[in-house]
Amino acid sequence: MTFPITRNRRLRRSASLRSMLREHAVRVEDFIYPIFVTHGEGVREQIPSMPGVYHLSMDQLKLEIEEVVSLGIKSVLIFGVPSYKDAVGSSAYDDQEIVQQAIAAIKQWAPQLVVIADTCLCQFTDHGHCGVIHMNESTGVADINNDESLQLLVKTAVSQAKAGADIIAPSNMMDGYVAAIRQGLDEAGFSDIAIMAYSVKYASAFYGPFRDAAHSAPQFGDRKTYQMDPANAIEALREAESDVEEGADFLMVKPALAYLDIVRTLVDQFDLPVVAYNVSAEYSMVKAAAANGWVDEKAIVLETLLGMKRAGAQLIITYHAKDAARWLKEEA
Repeated sequence: MTFPITRNRRLRRSASLRSMLREHAVRVEDFIYPIFVTHGEGVREQIPSMPGVYHLSMDQLKLEIEEVVSLGIKSVLIFGVPSYKDAVGSSAYDDQEIVQQAIAAIKQWAPQLVVIADTCLCQFTDHGHCGVIHMNESTGVADINNDESLQLLVKTAVSQAKAGADIIAPSNMMDGYVAAIRQGLDEAGFSDIAIMAYSVKYASAFYGPFRDAAHSAPQFGDRKTYQMDPANAIEALREAESDVEEGADFLMVKPALAYLDIVRTLVDQFDLPVVAYNVSAEYSMVKAAAANGWVDEKAIVLETLLGMKRAGAQLIITYHAKDAARWLKEEA
């Protein structure tokens, strides 16, 4: 034989054949759309580093939710810019603060939406860290006190559940956070509320625009003592296994794009749904390249999201959700 018997191109020769044999697909039901809420009235302030993403006051949030529902998106993830910050992030567990207001309102406006509450302290502390700070007097180095932080995270989760959150999504990377929150929710009568654990959250350079959006940049130091080293993969299994044992209902990998190998590993090792977080810089880089005419935004976004699905992610948190939902409708 001078030519191979196998001709793989036979199965690619028409659009209909390619469609019939497509192994993976992105659906609008896969998307979780992050929203940033703030105090005030008539506030729809575009985040400079994230074109198309806004800080929204409650009246503008209602319009946003109406659009989300009309596009068929099934879930939103709520972040808040509070009216005050202090050393212990007390606005995070203030029942009258903006996240709790937003959750309650969304459940009233669109009860069918799955509302996920990001559960952390960094947006609510005046130092920008995800827990309680103690200064080591002998070394002058600030340390995040793990177990004291857990107590406040539990209070935050319970407050968010009381407001109507369907899912609690703790993003703090404190040891034992899932067990503490699970116990706290159960004792408060919220045993049906699920936990979407930020199980594998790397100390990544891809978070820059988010810190602009959430006003959550650390005022000193970094988060490398509690977020993971980007070089580590085996450690990701340990982190995820801890969350499974402690009662997590979902496992998340953050960021997504540079860590698709970790998404695949978790899918292969555990039988819980795995969520990929398509984070802020991943979004902003596409937006910047598209604005300069360097890439086809629609093609790049849908291919990127498809790659996350192919890696095994069941759900994708993405700022592209509204645009992607429109594009998918056009193609249907």
